[in-house]
Amino acid sequence: MHLAVSLTIASVPGQASPTFGEIAAVVRNAEAAGVDMVVIPDSSVSGEPVVHPFEATTLLAALATVTSRIGLVAAASTVAHQPYNLARRFASLDIISHGRAGWNATMTQAPREAANFSRPEGFSSDDFHRRSQEYIDIVQGLWQGWDADALLFDKTGGRFHDPEKMHLLDHKGEFFSVRGPLNVARSPQDTPVLVLSGLQEPDMDIAARISDVILLDDEPAEGAKARYADLKRRVAACGCRPDAVKALTNISLTADDRLDAIAGRLAEQFQSNSCDGFNIQLPARLSALDDFVAVVVPELRRRGLFREAYRGTTLRSHLALAAGGDQ
Repeated sequence: MHLAVSLTIASVPGQASPTFGEIAAVVRNAEAAGVDMVVIPDSSVSGEPVVHPFEATTLLAALATVTSRIGLVAAASTVAHQPYNLARRFASLDIISHGRAGWNATMTQAPREAANFSRPEGFSSDDFHRRSQEYIDIVQGLWQGWDADALLFDKTGGRFHDPEKMHLLDHKGEFFSVRGPLNVARSPQDTPVLVLSGLQEPDMDIAARISDVILLDDEPAEGAKARYADLKRRVAACGCRPDAVKALTNISLTADDRLDAIAGRLAEQFQSNSCDGFNIQLPARLSALDDFVAVVVPELRRRGLFREAYRGTTLRSHLALAAGGDQ
């Protein structure tokens, strides 16, 4: 199975925000346990009774310098950023992290967020979905604008790149106009990993076509099995291998959870063919990961359900996704 950890770094009234050192220690602990990736949520909504101590992509860049193997996924809003800038930022982060970066895009509109970005009325639900799909297509198109061997750096011949291996996006759509290409080299893992969340049933066709990983809410066994089988059918209908998209179930840990019961629950859900793994949503008490990696991860390994070590050096290689650089 694949394992991700979603960190709750936002503080609530009466609680101090975690420091970078505290967050880095948690991520290094997850890396020592062999967790595939850590997901850093974010919010640009003001007026909430929570404080986000760091912007997620900035935090990811800093975490890349104190880790070497774990995948680093940051949330970034399609409302708060222009697609070219976001594509450039994650392409840069992927180079900084040597191919370990991913973008978590949500298909759910955050209330009041658009009011901070010159859209006080926000978007209708239909407009938001169409805009988000166009936005993600642009970002992925920009990431694919340079072939792997396009940059020549040929001083003698005076050629920076091979023009035939550079592809203009030249996108003119309903919401955006983007010429391209990026002025950042191709990712070490070909493209950063795209993680989608906040999906509703109508979004599943989009997810099957464009995503690498989807995060799904937990649900009863029969419904989860049917949802997983349906997703894999949609992926195959797009002409891809069914395992080209990984489905991870969100699991929230609470202080009352018994660790041995958690291991059994994860094993049962995984072996029932309801997911490809889990996204462990940690409570604000970051030390909760200590118990998880000390008890649950070894038990999953004892059952032969979680690998002993990383497969390679890139996030795509950890997830057994296409490309991946060293896969």
